[in-house]
Amino acid sequence: MGKKVLIVSASPRKDGNSDTLCNQFSKGAVESGNQVEKVFLKDKSINYCMGCGVCNSTHSCFQKDDMAELLQKMIDSNVIVLATPVYFYTMNAQLKTFIDRTVPRYTEISNKEFYYILTAADTDTSMLKKTVESIRGFTIDCLNNASEKGIVYGVSAWNVGEIKDTPAYQQAYEMGRNV
Repeated sequence: MGKKVLIVSASPRKDGNSDTLCNQFSKGAVESGNQVEKVFLKDKSINYCMGCGVCNSTHSCFQKDDMAELLQKMIDSNVIVLATPVYFYTMNAQLKTFIDRTVPRYTEISNKEFYYILTAADTDTSMLKKTVESIRGFTIDCLNNASEKGIVYGVSAWNVGEIKDTPAYQQAYEMGRNV
């Protein structure tokens, strides 16, 4: 069988614009024979990192929430898609909290292929590109042997569903097909 793909949708709106692009990516990846699981962060309980440092020696967090399960999913996947709407030139709080909570086992998230899906109401991709740099700080700079495979910049989409009328809609599908 194909690759094991984990899609992390940080959209606060189910079927919102970035979540819709996640679905398109998933559709393409499944059609290409990959095993796909999408995690909708809004449905998960993920507390903020407390910065206590306990996990540096224990490799587990003292907080009992859904993050341990999600970390295992990341470790078990070949491909990870990180998707977020962009607010004020950066990823939303849901994705940032998720990334911060990978600390206990981030060294085990190795040899992964990463794709990024970003959406914004703005018509210019410059603010999305700034967000990609923040995400790369995690994936490329902190993880072992991570590779960036593709980015979808979904712009000009404010209201739910508007992303379907942009090139990003087809791009997400094609990127998924090419996993």
